[in-house]
This record gives sequence, structure tokens and C-alpha cells, in this order.
Amino acid sequence: MSQPQFIVEGGRPLAGSIRPTGNKNAALPIVCAALLTDQPVTLENVPRIRDIESLLSLVRAAGASAEWTAANTLVIHAKTVRGDTLPPDLCARIRASILLAGPLLARCGEVTLAPPGGDVIGRRRLDTHVLALEALGATHEFGERIVFRAKALTGADIFLDEPSVTGTENAIMAAVAAKGTTILHNAASEPHVQDLCEMLVALGAQIEGIGSNVLTIHGGRPLHGGTFRIGPDHIEVGSFIGLAAVTRSRLVIEDAGVQHLRSIRMGFDRLGVTTEISGADLIVPAEQEMRIRSDLGGAVPKLEDQPWPAFPADVMSIAIVTATQCEGIILIHEKMFESRMFFVDKLVGMGARIVLCDPHRALVSGPTQLRGAQVESPDIRAGMAMLIAALCAQGTSVINNIGQIERGYERIDERLNALGARIQRVANG
Repeated sequence: MSQPQFIVEGGRPLAGSIRPTGNKNAALPIVCAALLTDQPVTLENVPRIRDIESLLSLVRAAGASAEWTAANTLVIHAKTVRGDTLPPDLCARIRASILLAGPLLARCGEVTLAPPGGDVIGRRRLDTHVLALEALGATHEFGERIVFRAKALTGADIFLDEPSVTGTENAIMAAVAAKGTTILHNAASEPHVQDLCEMLVALGAQIEGIGSNVLTIHGGRPLHGGTFRIGPDHIEVGSFIGLAAVTRSRLVIEDAGVQHLRSIRMGFDRLGVTTEISGADLIVPAEQEMRIRSDLGGAVPKLEDQPWPAFPADVMSIAIVTATQCEGIILIHEKMFESRMFFVDKLVGMGARIVLCDPHRALVSGPTQLRGAQVESPDIRAGMAMLIAALCAQGTSVINNIGQIERGYERIDERLNALGARIQRVANG
């Protein structure tokens, strides 16, 4: 079977407007949450990407119907569902398969899942999911399969051992179905978690504290069907900011969800990349200082990721590529995943000056002229970072394994070509 590649001609200025797709990391749990009701749920602004299609295969395997009624509109009807073993090969494709645990446990009293797949960016614990579901009354067996059982779910006062996004989402979905009140402390509060909560409220759930790290969920209320529109993907917006900066291009990012961009804009500002808000849009000017801002006293600055609302981990790969084109030195500290930074050797091969200090830290010195090269796309975000690097490089690049990029970015070659990029998608043997 042929594996597609991107052939990228670098060094071309871009211009125009681009609209981010719906938030991938909101769409995944929201699709799963639609299984909590036996009524039809219409979801708008759903990204047509590989991870969504993989999850829909699992949803259908669980007995629900899921049909596209328009380009980005999805109708899910879980009139009846079953929690028996879902296809292991489908579970292995995406980490989001674990998000079926809460809804199917609530509907069926039992769910069996194979260990979830996903990006190879380091160890990603399932402990938070297990601890939260157990606090609500579930038991689990962990071996070649993960089996959750619960005769009934009951609200509880829960302190999550880490602000895991998917762990929080599973806990929210199970708590909505549980009898009584759940107070969820140390909850993740990312925009996608907020979207999940708002979608459940639209279906009849009662959730207080949305956007904070303490959620109060009054569970056991019957959920009805409804319609919900998924918000813009702030990670994709961060990707477009980096793209505009390194190609010295003016881009207008339409309907950018500017209320969720404070930490992302602040992080790029540290690199000397400024942005402007115009209504619902974000503008990246063509003329940028591109000079890394030293800390007080001239100390080497640091850009680090932390749980929301701080700079998001999924934008770190983009920030690294952007820093290679900025004047100065900066320490990039990726705290959350110990394998995410291993793609920097590919940037070094393109001419970047980066010292990988350890699995979590890299020292970037710029600016450097990147050269076209043949590279791999190791995970969704690093793959997008390599595409951005290729677009600002001198010469032609070949990006292999682009299926990783397409897991998270919808029709990215078509959308960037509309701005003036030259990206050709070809089959590779």
C-alpha cells in the first residue's frame, strides 16, 4: 500500500485569510458524549480528519449510528449501545478510544476496551481515568483488555491526581450520568474541556464552574438530543501564527476564538512575533521583529508549557520551529511529554542550531536559513512543525508519513495552497 508524501517548495511568501477547523480535541470527547443520550445529537463544525473517522468507526461498532449530513456536520444517534469488546485494532489507532469508557459504562454498566493508541510522544497515564471512575463506583480489570463495570454510578467528591484532559473528560461524562452531585477538583480546564461541558449542558446536564479547575456536576438528569457547534481549534491557530511568522507573511485567521489565545499570543510575543485582534479574527502582520525577548537583566529566556491556561504543550513543536527563525537564544522546556522533542534532530538536519539538552529541554539559537530535506512526520504536532519548517526552507522538501499530520489537520495542503504555498500530495511507492 502506497504511503502519501508532501512535496513542499519552500521560501514562498503567503497571504490571505484562513479559518481554523473545529477543535479536534473537543470533537473527540463530544462525539463520545453523544452516546450518553438515546436521542439524536447534531454536531456542527466537526473536523473531517483521520482521528475523527477512526473514533466514528468505534462508535458504530458500539451500536450507534453516525452519519455526515454536510461537509462538517455529523448526526449521532445512540438509540441502543453495547459495551462489549470493541475492535482492538480500532482502539489502537487513537488514544481517544479511552473516552468511550465513561459514556458506555454509564449506558451499559460495563465496557471492555483494548489499550488506546495515539501519538508516540512519551508515556501517557491511564491512572487518572481509573481513579475517577472508581470514585464514582466502577471497578476495573487491567490486562490485555481494560474492563470497567458498575452496577450504578454515584456522585462523589474527587481530587484528580493530575489535571489530565482526557481523564477529566471521562470523569465529567460519567458524573453527568451518576446519581447525585460530583465535585471534581484539579480538573483540566482547556477550551476543549469547556466545549464538552457546554455541549452536555445543551443536552440537559447541570455543570457549574466551567472554565475553572473545580467542576460541580449535578448528575442523574435525563439528557435529550440537541445541536452543538464545536469551537475553533486554538492549536491550529497557534500553528498558523508560527507559519505566518517564519514565512514573513501577513495572514488573517478568521473566527480564531480569540478569548482562548492569551497564553499562545504571549508565548509568541516572547519570540518577537506579535498578533492583533480584529473582532473575532486574529491578524499576524508580515513585518515582525522576530527578536527573542531576553528576561530581565539580559538572562536567557525560557518558554515552557503548563496546564491550561498556560502555554499549551501541543504548540511547543510549532514554537521550536518559529524560534529557529528568530534572533537570539531561548530555552524551550517541554514538561509534559518526554519524547515530544526528539523530532528536533530533523530540524538540525535542515540547518537549525538546536542543542537537545535532555528529553524535555532544547536550546534554540537563531536565526538560521533552513534547507530543504527529506524528513518524517513523527506525530501530529511535530508533523505540522516539519511542514512549517519546509515552507520557510530554501529549496524543496519531502515529508513522509503525512498520515500523522492528516490525523489532526483537515485538508491542510489544500488550505495552505490557497494562501500561496506550493504543497503537492503524492503517492510514495
